[in-house]
Amino acid sequence: MAEAVARVARRINATVEEGRDSLDLSDCSLVSFPDGVFKMMRSCTHNIHTLSLANNQIKALSGKFFQTFTQLRELDLRGNVLTTLPEAVGDMEHLVSINLSKNKLEVFPERLMDISSLQYISLEENHITDLPLEKLSLMPSLKTLDVRSNPLSADAASVHYQFALLR
Repeated sequence: MAEAVARVARRINATVEEGRDSLDLSDCSLVSFPDGVFKMMRSCTHNIHTLSLANNQIKALSGKFFQTFTQLRELDLRGNVLTTLPEAVGDMEHLVSINLSKNKLEVFPERLMDISSLQYISLEENHITDLPLEKLSLMPSLKTLDVRSNPLSADAASVHYQFALLR
Protein backbone atom coordinates (compact mmCIF):
# COMPACT_ATOMS: atom_id res chain seq x y z
CA MET A 1 0.00 0.00 0.00
CA ALA A 2 2.77 2.45 0.89
CA GLU A 3 4.42 1.77 -2.46
CA ALA A 4 1.18 2.60 -4.30
CA VAL A 5 0.81 5.88 -2.38
CA ALA A 6 4.42 6.79 -3.13
CA ARG A 7 3.89 6.02 -6.84
CA VAL A 8 0.84 8.30 -6.97
CA ALA A 9 2.69 11.10 -5.15
CA ARG A 10 5.70 10.84 -7.51
CA ARG A 11 3.49 11.01 -10.59
CA ILE A 12 1.54 13.98 -9.29
CA ASN A 13 4.71 15.83 -8.26
CA ALA A 14 6.26 15.25 -11.68
CA THR A 15 3.12 16.53 -13.41
CA VAL A 16 2.99 19.65 -11.25
CA GLU A 17 6.74 20.41 -11.36
CA GLU A 18 7.01 19.91 -15.12
CA GLY A 19 3.79 21.79 -15.84
CA ARG A 20 2.42 18.91 -17.92
CA ASP A 21 -1.16 18.87 -19.16
CA SER A 22 -1.56 15.14 -18.60
CA LEU A 23 -1.66 13.04 -15.46
CA ASP A 24 -1.15 9.28 -15.57
CA LEU A 25 -2.34 7.44 -12.48
CA SER A 26 -2.87 4.14 -14.25
CA ASP A 27 -1.81 0.89 -12.58
CA CYS A 28 -1.56 2.48 -9.12
CA SER A 29 -3.85 0.06 -7.23
CA LEU A 30 -6.32 2.86 -6.49
CA VAL A 31 -9.76 1.93 -5.14
CA SER A 32 -10.92 5.57 -5.17
CA PHE A 33 -9.57 8.91 -6.31
CA PRO A 34 -7.47 10.12 -3.36
CA ASP A 35 -8.67 13.33 -1.66
CA GLY A 36 -5.00 14.26 -1.20
CA VAL A 37 -4.69 14.62 -4.96
CA PHE A 38 -7.24 17.43 -4.96
CA LYS A 39 -5.13 19.26 -2.37
CA MET A 40 -1.79 18.60 -4.08
CA MET A 41 -3.07 19.77 -7.46
CA ARG A 42 -5.33 22.59 -6.30
CA SER A 43 -3.45 25.21 -8.31
CA CYS A 44 -3.08 23.30 -11.57
CA THR A 45 -6.12 21.09 -12.16
CA HIS A 46 -7.34 23.57 -14.77
CA ASN A 47 -4.19 22.75 -16.80
CA ILE A 48 -4.88 19.00 -16.89
CA HIS A 49 -6.38 18.01 -20.23
CA THR A 50 -5.64 14.27 -20.20
CA LEU A 51 -6.11 11.98 -17.22
CA SER A 52 -5.61 8.24 -17.04
CA LEU A 53 -6.90 6.19 -14.13
CA ALA A 54 -6.75 2.97 -16.14
CA ASN A 55 -6.23 -0.45 -14.61
CA ASN A 56 -6.94 0.39 -11.01
CA GLN A 57 -9.74 -0.93 -8.79
CA ILE A 58 -11.83 2.24 -8.67
CA LYS A 59 -15.42 1.51 -7.67
CA ALA A 60 -16.81 5.05 -7.87
CA LEU A 61 -15.86 8.62 -8.67
CA SER A 62 -17.33 11.56 -6.81
CA GLY A 63 -18.96 14.59 -8.32
CA LYS A 64 -16.03 16.52 -6.84
CA PHE A 65 -13.71 14.73 -9.26
CA PHE A 66 -15.56 16.10 -12.29
CA GLN A 67 -16.01 19.53 -10.69
CA THR A 68 -12.24 19.71 -10.09
CA PHE A 69 -10.93 18.53 -13.47
CA THR A 70 -13.15 20.82 -15.52
CA GLN A 71 -10.78 21.18 -18.48
CA LEU A 72 -10.39 17.48 -19.26
CA ARG A 73 -10.44 16.56 -22.93
CA GLU A 74 -9.51 12.89 -22.52
CA LEU A 75 -10.41 10.61 -19.62
CA ASP A 76 -9.28 7.00 -19.46
CA LEU A 77 -11.12 4.92 -16.85
CA ARG A 78 -10.73 1.51 -18.49
CA GLY A 79 -10.03 -1.56 -16.40
CA ASN A 80 -11.73 -0.47 -13.17
CA VAL A 81 -14.88 -1.69 -11.41
CA LEU A 82 -17.17 1.28 -12.00
CA THR A 83 -20.89 0.54 -11.97
CA THR A 84 -22.08 4.14 -12.45
CA LEU A 85 -20.83 7.65 -13.09
CA PRO A 86 -21.94 10.69 -11.08
CA GLU A 87 -24.32 13.24 -12.59
CA ALA A 88 -21.46 15.77 -12.71
CA VAL A 89 -19.90 13.93 -15.67
CA GLY A 90 -22.50 15.61 -17.87
CA ASP A 91 -20.98 19.00 -17.05
CA MET A 92 -17.62 18.19 -18.70
CA GLU A 93 -17.95 20.69 -21.52
CA HIS A 94 -14.47 20.09 -23.01
CA LEU A 95 -14.43 16.29 -22.91
CA VAL A 96 -13.73 14.76 -26.33
CA SER A 97 -12.91 11.17 -25.39
CA ILE A 98 -13.89 8.85 -22.54
CA ASN A 99 -12.78 5.26 -22.21
CA LEU A 100 -14.95 3.22 -19.85
CA SER A 101 -14.10 -0.20 -21.27
CA LYS A 102 -13.60 -3.19 -18.98
CA ASN A 103 -15.72 -1.89 -16.10
CA LYS A 104 -18.95 -3.19 -14.53
CA LEU A 105 -21.45 -0.80 -16.10
CA GLU A 106 -24.86 -2.36 -16.70
CA VAL A 107 -26.58 0.77 -17.98
CA PHE A 108 -25.36 3.31 -20.51
CA PRO A 109 -24.30 6.45 -18.57
CA GLU A 110 -26.93 8.79 -20.02
CA ARG A 111 -25.30 11.97 -18.71
CA LEU A 112 -22.58 11.39 -21.33
CA MET A 113 -25.15 12.49 -23.90
CA ASP A 114 -25.16 15.96 -22.33
CA ILE A 115 -21.53 16.52 -23.38
CA SER A 116 -21.78 18.21 -26.77
CA SER A 117 -18.01 18.01 -27.41
CA LEU A 118 -17.82 14.23 -26.89
CA GLN A 119 -16.53 12.45 -30.00
CA TYR A 120 -15.37 9.07 -28.70
CA ILE A 121 -17.03 6.78 -26.15
CA SER A 122 -15.66 3.34 -25.41
CA LEU A 123 -17.82 1.03 -23.32
CA GLU A 124 -16.29 -2.20 -24.58
CA GLU A 125 -16.49 -5.22 -22.24
CA ASN A 126 -19.11 -4.00 -19.77
CA HIS A 127 -22.51 -5.51 -18.95
CA ILE A 128 -24.72 -3.14 -20.96
CA THR A 129 -27.83 -4.69 -22.52
CA ASP A 130 -29.49 -1.67 -24.10
CA LEU A 131 -28.51 1.64 -25.69
CA PRO A 132 -30.43 4.94 -25.94
CA LEU A 133 -29.78 5.00 -29.68
CA GLU A 134 -32.22 7.76 -30.54
CA LYS A 135 -30.57 10.11 -28.05
CA LEU A 136 -27.10 9.00 -29.11
CA SER A 137 -27.89 9.84 -32.71
CA LEU A 138 -28.57 13.43 -31.60
CA MET A 139 -25.10 13.92 -30.12
CA PRO A 140 -23.57 16.56 -32.40
CA SER A 141 -19.90 15.52 -32.18
CA LEU A 142 -20.09 11.78 -31.58
CA LYS A 143 -17.99 9.88 -34.13
CA THR A 144 -17.28 6.58 -32.41
CA LEU A 145 -19.26 4.51 -29.93
CA ASP A 146 -17.56 1.24 -29.05
CA VAL A 147 -19.84 -1.22 -27.25
CA ARG A 148 -18.23 -4.45 -28.39
CA SER A 149 -18.37 -7.41 -26.02
CA ASN A 150 -21.48 -6.26 -24.17
CA PRO A 151 -24.56 -8.46 -23.84
CA LEU A 152 -26.64 -6.10 -26.01
CA SER A 153 -30.17 -7.07 -26.90
CA ALA A 154 -30.55 -8.15 -30.53
CA ASP A 155 -32.34 -4.89 -31.36
CA ALA A 156 -29.67 -2.71 -29.75
CA ALA A 157 -26.85 -4.64 -31.41
CA SER A 158 -28.51 -4.38 -34.82
CA VAL A 159 -29.25 -0.68 -34.52
CA HIS A 160 -25.76 -0.03 -33.09
CA TYR A 161 -24.27 -1.58 -36.21
CA GLN A 162 -26.45 0.64 -38.40
CA PHE A 163 -25.54 3.64 -36.24
CA ALA A 164 -21.84 2.93 -36.77
CA LEU A 165 -22.36 2.76 -40.54
CA LEU A 166 -24.17 6.12 -40.56
CA ARG A 167 -21.39 7.89 -38.69
